[in-house]
Amino acid sequence: MIKITPTGRMPVLAMLVALCAILSSHAAIAAKDVGKGHDHRTFLANGNIVYGKINDSYSADLVMYLAGNQFMVMKDLIGAFQKHNPDISSVFVETIPPGQILKGQILKQGKIAGQKIAQNPDLFASVNVNHLKTLHRKKLMNDYMIYTHNKLALEVLEGNPKHIKGPKDLARDDVVVTLPNPLTEGIFKFYGSKMLKILGIYEKVTDNKKCKSCWAIKGKTWFTSRHHRETPIRLLEGKTDVGVVWTTEIIYQRQIGRKIEGIAIPAPYNMASKVGYAIGALKTGRNPYNAMRFLSFLGTNEAQNIYAKHGFITATLKQRQLKPIPGK
Repeated sequence: MIKITPTGRMPVLAMLVALCAILSSHAAIAAKDVGKGHDHRTFLANGNIVYGKINDSYSADLVMYLAGNQFMVMKDLIGAFQKHNPDISSVFVETIPPGQILKGQILKQGKIAGQKIAQNPDLFASVNVNHLKTLHRKKLMNDYMIYTHNKLALEVLEGNPKHIKGPKDLARDDVVVTLPNPLTEGIFKFYGSKMLKILGIYEKVTDNKKCKSCWAIKGKTWFTSRHHRETPIRLLEGKTDVGVVWTTEIIYQRQIGRKIEGIAIPAPYNMASKVGYAIGALKTGRNPYNAMRFLSFLGTNEAQNIYAKHGFITATLKQRQLKPIPGK
């Protein structure tokens, strides 16, 4: 707490020290955004992990571009996979919003921190099968499987200071809302927006705006830049009161010790019946055999239990079977 002097003014030196402490605190919060730092990882067979080596997308024994919100699963999942397949010495994994992957990296040469990332991952996964249908139409992918599920929830500070009770409270005038951006984040583009529309509050909450890193409604609704996992940072910094995230994100935030809690969204508004994570092998990938080995592992109970450990919903045995991507 900053102490005020009897004159009601803070000495200049003390003020500067206090200001530096505040800025340092905010920087520390941002630095703890582990998910963002884990967007690009190379998992080695010896258990080591290399961070941010984009060139590995051209040379690893298996390259996967996956929907970003499963970043917390990867260490356990890839570790288990490599124990069964020790000859696969390196697995490069990207975990960012699938819309960005599809449009900015697979269909168009994209850059990460100034480095070009490969356009031909061995596997691509999205929270919506329509992304895979796009690749199928372009003759880049034939088959797919559904391997896990998730559901929407509301994320608030521990103690729920604004007394959020459910998704209808997103329309309250006294609540500042953070939403995943509708341009590249499937969680909102396909599911969050649908929830708001079913509830009849889409226009009230978004003013029908579509943008990223921006106020949809000044001082009321903010759209994230890249990840819905920016939401806990905004909560901790006092910039928002509530956000729409995946249930698994809240579980992860609590696991790493953040003062965050979740408000359950009831069905059907939580979209649990709609959300299916779809994955398929690209025909242009360099490692088709390794890709098939991973898909086979992903369908096992061992892999399913790893996802369940992190709060995901298990896929049925039938869903885990490879099948042709449906028509247009």
